[in-house]
Amino acid sequence: MKKVLALFLVSLLLLTACSSGAKTEDNSKTAEDSNKITVWAWDPNFNIKAMNIAKDTYAQENKDVEIEVIENAQDDIIQKLNTSLSSGTTKGLPNIVLIEDYRAQGFLQAYPDMFHELTGSFNAEDFADYKIAPTSLDGKNYGLPFDTGVTGLYVRTDYLEQAGYSVEDLQNIDWDKYIEIGKKVKEATGKQMLTQDPNDLGLIRMMIQTAGSWYLEEDGVTPNLADNEALKAAFETYKKLLDADLVKPVSDWSQFLAGFNSGDVATVPTGNWITPSIKAEESQSGKWAVVPFPKLPGVADSVNASNLGGSSWYVLNVPGKEKAAEFLGKTFGSNVEFYQTINTEVGAIGTYKPATEGEAYQAADEFFSGQKVIADFAKWTTEIPQVNFGLHTYAIEDILAVEAQNFIKGKDLDKALKDAQGQAETQVK
Repeated sequence: MKKVLALFLVSLLLLTACSSGAKTEDNSKTAEDSNKITVWAWDPNFNIKAMNIAKDTYAQENKDVEIEVIENAQDDIIQKLNTSLSSGTTKGLPNIVLIEDYRAQGFLQAYPDMFHELTGSFNAEDFADYKIAPTSLDGKNYGLPFDTGVTGLYVRTDYLEQAGYSVEDLQNIDWDKYIEIGKKVKEATGKQMLTQDPNDLGLIRMMIQTAGSWYLEEDGVTPNLADNEALKAAFETYKKLLDADLVKPVSDWSQFLAGFNSGDVATVPTGNWITPSIKAEESQSGKWAVVPFPKLPGVADSVNASNLGGSSWYVLNVPGKEKAAEFLGKTFGSNVEFYQTINTEVGAIGTYKPATEGEAYQAADEFFSGQKVIADFAKWTTEIPQVNFGLHTYAIEDILAVEAQNFIKGKDLDKALKDAQGQAETQVK
C-alpha cells in the first residue's frame, strides 16, 4: 500500500510540474550546464571571432564557465527567434544572441519579457550615443552595443591627383561638391565615382542619418516619408549622381567588391567594416585614404558623419542570464585591452569610448599612407546623429526602392514620396 501511495504522489508531482506550462520545462537546466553560456552570432571572421576572443579573455579569471559560440546565418537567427519567442517557448535558445541594430526594436517591443535587462551591467554613457536608442526600451538597456557602422568616404588618392585634387579638398564636403569633383575625376581618369545596386538603399540610409532623420518619426512607428526634407534631398542627390554618369551599377556583393578592387571606381562611401576588403587588394597600398562622409546639400542639420549597419549583444530571459550578463559586462562592456585585441585581430571598431585612447586605435596604417584610420573612425563615431530605427526599416525600404526607380524614370519626387507614405501607412502597422 505504501508503494502504491508513493507512486501516486510521484505521479501527482509530475502532473503538477507539467501543468505549470511549457516555459518551466523549456527553461530547465541541469546542475552540469548551469555554468554554460551559449551564444548565437553570424560571420565567423568578424562577430564570431570577436566573441571567441571575449570568451578567452573571460576564461582567464573564470575557468569554471563554459562558453559555446554557435554560428548561424543572420536570417536563420531572425527566423528562430521569431518562431520560438512568438510561441512563448525558449527551448533551444541561447543565452546571448547578436541582433542587427535595425531589427532590435522589432524584437524588444514584440517580446519585451523575453529579454534580460542589462541596465547596470555596463555604463551606457561609455558608449556612442547613437547606439543607445536602438538597444534600449522604455529607458532601460537591453542590448550591449558592439560594433559601429560608422561611415567614411574611401578615396583613391592617385585618381584624385590626376584630376588636380588632394585629400584635403575632400574634407567635410557635401554631395554637390562630391559630384563636382567626380566629374573632373571621370574626365581625367575615365573612372566612375562609386558603385550602386539599384535595389539597395544603403546609400539613402547613410545620407538621411547625417541629418538625424529616418524613415520613421521619432516614435519609431509613424512613417516619415512625404514631408521628410532629408529624404527628399537624398533622392535628389541620388538622381544627380546617376545623371552625371558617376555610378557603376552592380547587382551583388561580389560585384561591389570587384568595383573597387579592380580599380573601376574612385571612391567607396560606406561603413568602416569594408576596410579589410579594400586592403585585400595589396597592390593598391598607398593609393587610398578615408575622409569624412559627405553631408546633404541644403539641409541645415546634416553633418559629415553617418552609420551603416552595426549590431549589439542581447541576453535572453533564460536560466544563466545573470552569468551571461556578467560575461558581456566584463568583456564588451568594460575591457579596454580587449577592444585593442579585437581591433588588431579582427578589425572591429567598437563603440566603447574609453577604448579609443588605446594603442591599436591610434596606430598608423601604412596601406592608407600612414593615416590613423581607426582613430578617425572613432572620432566620427561620436558625431553620428542618433535616430530611432524603429520596427520597419526593411519593409519601408522595399516600398522606397520601387518609388526611387519611379522617380529616376521621371515621376515627380513629391508624388513618389507621397505615394510611398501612403503605402507605408497601409502596410506597416
